[in-house]
Amino acid sequence: MAGAACDMKGILSHPENLSKLGHTEATTRRSRGLEWDMPGQQPHPARPRWYLIPARILLITFLLTLLSFALGLLGGIVGIVIVARIHGIHPNLTFAYRQVALPVAAVVASVALIATTVLEIRAYRQTKILAGVARASR
Repeated sequence: MAGAACDMKGILSHPENLSKLGHTEATTRRSRGLEWDMPGQQPHPARPRWYLIPARILLITFLLTLLSFALGLLGGIVGIVIVARIHGIHPNLTFAYRQVALPVAAVVASVALIATTVLEIRAYRQTKILAGVARASR
């Protein structure tokens, strides 16, 4: 009861009450963030931009490849050091780069490229359809 009765911010920012205020006062209230959309109203989705898709695909693929190379290298170094210590020999860490980290990064890069491409195209199509529905409902 107290929350509903004391919600002056919501009452004062209601569109009916703002129309009763003067133009400058209503503008001031809007600029201070005292007016917001009614509950249940969603902002109109932005128009999708197809030319940003390749940039996002390449960026995400690059970051996932870099992360997988780093983790593959860490796992390779740890594994080689453990095996070398068990056998009592000096570890050859170039093996970790050539035979572990690079193939792991290549596999993850190809999977990331395909998965990111599929997800970005799906998101683009969904955004395009939602923007069309929003335009039609205006």
